[in-house]
Amino acid sequence: MPTIAVVYFSGAGHTHLMAEAIAKGASQVDGATVEMLRITGEQIVNGRWQNDEILEKLNQVDAIVFGSPTYMGGIAAQFKAFIDAASSVWFRHGWKDKIAAGFTHSSSPSGDKQGTLLYLATNAAQHGMIWVNVGDLQSFLFGKDDGVNRLGGFLGVLGQSPLDMSGNPAVLDEGDRLTSERFGQRIAEATKRWVK
Repeated sequence: MPTIAVVYFSGAGHTHLMAEAIAKGASQVDGATVEMLRITGEQIVNGRWQNDEILEKLNQVDAIVFGSPTYMGGIAAQFKAFIDAASSVWFRHGWKDKIAAGFTHSSSPSGDKQGTLLYLATNAAQHGMIWVNVGDLQSFLFGKDDGVNRLGGFLGVLGQSPLDMSGNPAVLDEGDRLTSERFGQRIAEATKRWVK
């Protein structure tokens, strides 16, 4: 049965909501087990990310879904620290042939989010992982208004919410939530086929 981990950093909470939706979609696939692993700033000590428990959990799963907000056209510093620390796994090719996928969120409709997804996919490629893309066309092309893949991301899921400096709780666009759920299901189905 496929085991999937969603490992992510979330600053304002939007990326966390996307991670939850991906986990929900993946868990709908028969036999799939999903765990969410959140990277936090507290795990960074003297500039280095440190959490052996998370790395060990990632070593045990069949698929890893990477998520980070897009800040200034790239991944968040906290997530970069995690990626750098995972180089210890890279040296022994510990994640080779695992399924991988990625997602990101920013307040801008573009925000150069593609740079974040390219970084995540490149990291997965360096680990020898198998990348899963979105697989959904924009639903508006077919006259639907459910918002599936509304931002037209294909390498990974893109999310967008207006910048809110008021301190209100994060809210995820319904189309982005639905796209994330469908993405999670796609990842779990691909993992199930891969580990069969």
